[in-house]
Amino acid sequence: MKRVLYITLILLLAVSCQQNPSEENKSPESKKSAFESAEKPFLWENANIYFMMTDRFSNGNKENDITLNRTKETAKLRGFMGGDIKGITQKINEGYFDKLGINTIWFTPVVEQISEIVDEGTGATYGFHGYWAKDWTTLDPNFGTLEELAELVETAHAHDIRILLDVVINHTGPVTDKDPVWPSDWVREKPKCDYKTLETSVSCALTDNLPDIRTESNKEVELPEFLKAKWESEGRLEQEIQELDEFFARTGYPRAPRFYIIKWLTDYIRMLGVDGFRVDTVKHTEASIWAELYAEAVKAFEDWKSEHPEAVMDNNEFYMVGEVYGYSISKMRIYDYDGDQEVDFFANGFWSLINFEFKSDAQKSYEEIFSKYSNILQDGLKGKSVVNYLTSHDDSTPFDKFRERPMESGTKLLLTPGASQVYYGDETQRSLDIQGTEGDATLRSFMNWGELETNKKKNGFETQAVLEHWQKLGRFRRDHVSVGAGIHEMVSESPYLFKRTFDNGSISDQVMVGLGLNSGQKIVDVSAAFENGAEIIDYYSGATSLVKMGRVSIDSKFGILLLAEK
Repeated sequence: MKRVLYITLILLLAVSCQQNPSEENKSPESKKSAFESAEKPFLWENANIYFMMTDRFSNGNKENDITLNRTKETAKLRGFMGGDIKGITQKINEGYFDKLGINTIWFTPVVEQISEIVDEGTGATYGFHGYWAKDWTTLDPNFGTLEELAELVETAHAHDIRILLDVVINHTGPVTDKDPVWPSDWVREKPKCDYKTLETSVSCALTDNLPDIRTESNKEVELPEFLKAKWESEGRLEQEIQELDEFFARTGYPRAPRFYIIKWLTDYIRMLGVDGFRVDTVKHTEASIWAELYAEAVKAFEDWKSEHPEAVMDNNEFYMVGEVYGYSISKMRIYDYDGDQEVDFFANGFWSLINFEFKSDAQKSYEEIFSKYSNILQDGLKGKSVVNYLTSHDDSTPFDKFRERPMESGTKLLLTPGASQVYYGDETQRSLDIQGTEGDATLRSFMNWGELETNKKKNGFETQAVLEHWQKLGRFRRDHVSVGAGIHEMVSESPYLFKRTFDNGSISDQVMVGLGLNSGQKIVDVSAAFENGAEIIDYYSGATSLVKMGRVSIDSKFGILLLAEK
């Protein structure tokens, strides 16, 4: 990436510090929430992650709705709809994520996508989703600019929110007349994966017309001619070549395909200070490659921190979470390729893996879920973690697909040990069943801001009431590391009360929670967590109480107590 872009970026950040809303100009709610969250310690094991499709969340710049002549008709929900980087930044500034208790944002990839339309078997599609890379070194104009991405990261950090970039090394985008195939020493187009063994899950193309990067190869390769021609037309060929020369001279890596991509991806860390990667299609690439990516990512993050000491948020290292499709927390550190081979991805750079088991575990009782997850995370996964989710952009069998249990969904997701992933619209009952769509398009409608504004009622639940429920739980989780990272212990079966405790020598935190309680006055024994005289706040109702004789008295209409020391 051109150094001139880097210089421009520095200047832009200096200007944006003046142009972004000051603390005085922010809304009181946004200002207060950002201030409160900044006072709390952050642990990745307790992260509350908000995941959105970049193109489907918020349209901040209508001028980039159509770029690269992407004007052909697509199948339903398979074209660009206008969401962009600037739209995400606007929602951060509005305090939307602060109120929701979000401390990490992950959005789908924003590197340049193939320009042409493709029919992948479920209808004509553009690369709106971000997983069809054409050029890893620049952003797709439909999503925004590097300067806008820099502003997003800076704005998020000002709100004590970390940023995860979604990254892909496994494959390029499909081949079209305008998007040529990469050279054969870079990619393979056959065979197609059958997923029966490790070999037939890795050294193969995931689907037809999705060229697989030869990630196993150490053979030195030249840059694709089409990419050099593209860079030359954009006036940056010489600079890109120089940076690659410097990278390979510094690292000693062979000029093999994976190392080019590792260089290109870690550039975003070194330039912008992004806090982590969400890595796509992890199990379809050799595990050792992720350790190589992580090593370079850590170096890039350290370099960024060294050059920007005033912007460093904390001492956390660079974070990597992997999408090992089908991974279950019950397997702890092992992913089994259908009985063929077992792989420990945690030993190859990953702090955490996305937990595909949670959506089925969510059918169980609260105590079954909470005790199971606490026991595993404090034992077989000690020192590592998982990211739990209920709905996603490519999971055709989500929990509560028809949004009939939105309150229960929020309670279970946000109170379960481990990190939590809120998929955009979980908190507003955005529909996951869109008529006229095929495949995963039904999961990818535009964020339902209109329904939130009109407070639409679905399945007996008002949209704003659902959002408020998720907000209260999210802020409780964000402010108390013990919720996701602590040890779970049931205090009482009836009424159902439990406590979470966390202590790593430098951070100490404990909370108590009651679920399924009666409305009205509640006198609760909290002696297992809090001492007499402590002032306790209920994050759900806002009521406070002093601990007397080991008890607190909370008068609220709600059946939930989220208790912590004020």
